[in-house]
Amino acid sequence: MEKPAKTRVLIIDDSALVRQVLTEILGSDRGIEVVGAAPDPYVAREKIKALNPDVLTLDVEMPRMDGLTFLRNLMRLRPMPVVMVSSLTEKGAEVTLDALELGAVDFVSKPKLDVAHGLREYAEEITAKVKAAARVPVQVLDRAAAPAPRLSADAIVSRKPGKKMFHTTDKIIAVGASTGGTEAIRALLEALPPDAPGIVVAQHIPAAFSRPFAERMDRSSALTVAEATDGAPILPGHVYIAPGDRHLLVERSGARYLCRLDEGPPVNRHRPSVDVLFRSVAVNAGPNAVGVILTGMGADGAQGLLEMRETGAFTIAQDEKSSVVWGMPGEAVRREAVERVLPLHKIAAEIYSRFAAAA
Repeated sequence: MEKPAKTRVLIIDDSALVRQVLTEILGSDRGIEVVGAAPDPYVAREKIKALNPDVLTLDVEMPRMDGLTFLRNLMRLRPMPVVMVSSLTEKGAEVTLDALELGAVDFVSKPKLDVAHGLREYAEEITAKVKAAARVPVQVLDRAAAPAPRLSADAIVSRKPGKKMFHTTDKIIAVGASTGGTEAIRALLEALPPDAPGIVVAQHIPAAFSRPFAERMDRSSALTVAEATDGAPILPGHVYIAPGDRHLLVERSGARYLCRLDEGPPVNRHRPSVDVLFRSVAVNAGPNAVGVILTGMGADGAQGLLEMRETGAFTIAQDEKSSVVWGMPGEAVRREAVERVLPLHKIAAEIYSRFAAAA
């Protein structure tokens, strides 16, 4: 019986330390073979021809040629699965988002400090993303693609209620996250009681992973967790995870809240977008809602959380120390969209006390 073929990986990074650590991490997995490493795209180009890897890991800021230019050329001439390795800077965040639009499958966060230790802490996530990338079909980029325009939530949902709604006191919790968010959401859901108000979640995640993520959350939480479906009623004790390729909105039907899925364009270059979810909650739930913005790269969700606060919702941001990336929550704080900034382990108790006081 033949052994299953290993995923052949080429590592591209100008840091010798990062190349060494990624080689150790990936090489320790029995399903992966690291076939080589390159310090820049010019060396990588020759090694791709010689070694024929299945997956690349690609740094975003390198000498001689930046990662984005290399990726654009690669996807036009020799498309293959790429996992970006992004530093946790705002500049790195922008490049990474552009890279995902150009065809990169996923990204791995490269910490600013103690990079070796930080990468090793996420070894399981790194190997999982690389192996998953090998199964993703990629297409030829048939033009010198430019990043799509950065649309706001206006492209999907109006700030004004569409029709007269019945009065309701039903509560709802809206959660948004990106980089590092899968584990932050798990910690939050595990700490909430089984009779918590209905919870809607927008996590930036590839389409293939949103359902397995929801199933994993269902196993680890006392709540009932599922991938959201169009028209599903939002019930207490239930959590609705946005599908990885759809916007999730909250709508009202009489006095009830419903899930609504939308295939419209990406907002802030994301679908699902946290801004879209939060605005829909602001419009349809107002002061009956709590908004929570967790760890994440970029600024998606900051404007939506501000709109929630302006309609009377209580708003919470994860603090910088407990966040993998303090991009989204940090931007929400800068826009004065946040009433409480809390470490991750205190957010559930704050939500619970807020609803208990209102009861």
